[in-house]
Amino acid sequence: MTAPRTPVRSSLNAARRARELDALPGEVVDVLVVGLGATGAGVALDAAARGLTVAAVDAHDLAFGTSRWSSKLIHGGLRYLASGQVDVAHESAVERGILMARTAPHLVRPLPFVLPLTPLVSRRQAALTATGLAAGDALRLAARTPRALLPRPRRLSAAETLRAAPALRPHGLRGGLLSWDGQLADDARLVTAIARTAAAHGARILTRVRALSLAGDGAQLRDELTGREFGVRARTVVNAAGVWAGGLAGGVRLRPSRGTHLVVRAADLRGLATGLHVPVPGSTSRFVLVVPQDDGRVYVGLTDEPADGPIPDVPEPTEAEIGFLLDILGTVLDEPVRRADVAGAFAGLRPLLDVPGGGAGASATADISRRHAVLTGGDGIVTVVGGKLTTYRRMAEDAVDAALAAGGLAAGPSRTARLPLVGAAPRGALARLDAPRRLVERYGAEAPLLAALGRDDPALLEPVAPGLPVLGVELAWGVGHEGALDAADLLDRRTRTGLVPADRDAARAVADSLVARG
Repeated sequence: MTAPRTPVRSSLNAARRARELDALPGEVVDVLVVGLGATGAGVALDAAARGLTVAAVDAHDLAFGTSRWSSKLIHGGLRYLASGQVDVAHESAVERGILMARTAPHLVRPLPFVLPLTPLVSRRQAALTATGLAAGDALRLAARTPRALLPRPRRLSAAETLRAAPALRPHGLRGGLLSWDGQLADDARLVTAIARTAAAHGARILTRVRALSLAGDGAQLRDELTGREFGVRARTVVNAAGVWAGGLAGGVRLRPSRGTHLVVRAADLRGLATGLHVPVPGSTSRFVLVVPQDDGRVYVGLTDEPADGPIPDVPEPTEAEIGFLLDILGTVLDEPVRRADVAGAFAGLRPLLDVPGGGAGASATADISRRHAVLTGGDGIVTVVGGKLTTYRRMAEDAVDAALAAGGLAAGPSRTARLPLVGAAPRGALARLDAPRRLVERYGAEAPLLAALGRDDPALLEPVAPGLPVLGVELAWGVGHEGALDAADLLDRRTRTGLVPADRDAARAVADSLVARG
């Protein structure tokens, strides 16, 4: 069998970064993108796929900000139905279907969720939720997502509910409501795949490059590795800096909200493999999500609290938020998860647009619409904010459409709804790949390339530390093909080892050695 080819066109690494960064000051690009989260990377891909010349910069790394702090779900918008945002829910369902069936089937897979009908869930609330799940299934149908990917929701008996989630408290349990949604293998991996696909279409993807100031025809930038400052010219500029967008463009006011998650061990939840929707008492539309991962971890989240004041590079969960999540989780468990059982916690800031009449008070951010907004300033800078990880592609499409108008550029319509991301392949083809299952589920069709690295150096097919699932080939691939420049890039974004501090410490030496090897 012919050996798979190394993906030169999509490969990101230190050498490519240096080469493209050196050439940038002397050129005029069609589109300059600031920010390389899901939306910014999506803008770079959308524009490059239309044949435009693109440079995309980020002060830190791919998925450094909000995009890596999600619940790791590609969801169909059930919550937005409950709050009456039918258009947002429909958009979410459409984009979920595109990712699951066309552009990233290797990264998004079906996950069952159970809502346990405990004594705290009234029969009226159960009926309303069942109606909402049926409406969500109607959205799936309208989005043309195959039933084989997302089965029909249904009612479970108490015995079926306990079989699906043995950690639940059996006393008073009337049964459960089963539904299905899309689960990401990893949100930061999705961003990496988008950025690499953009690079394959010619986009310059430049991390550690900070935008000091923006104008309608370019920006002043600084290489954070060397301190060198320089100007870059562009026919149009898209500000996709997320929660930092307001600091780069006038007239953009944001009200960030903090969403906190806990990381617990699946063993502390009796090996939970099914997701849970745990209703928040007193609310008909808010749930705490319990999301099992394929690495023995379970994420529990999330909060929705105003985040006033300066924007930190890495938000920190508060003890009050951790306690809130543990309390809600404890309403359904037979044995509660205690604070000492929390292996890690992370928080992200949602870049919500502050609009007149948006509400005030401690819980106001929970009521701000999750619709995205594309704003064109008087200086011609296009800013895209709001939205959700699930709808990054549509946000990017709208932003590029606005940028074309602002810059007077001609290009065809967006192609990204049918453009597979690197590693994408039909599920049947993925199942036949000759590579470890973990690699197939995270790298898709590129998994044999990672396995080949291990054949050349068998030590790379070993875990990076005892008890961890991450393999050495993943870190080597991150350096050679995914633009990782240091150990933090590898442990905190190319893999999610760093979500548990003890795991990060255990893997740090291997990561440092592979970065040094280059």
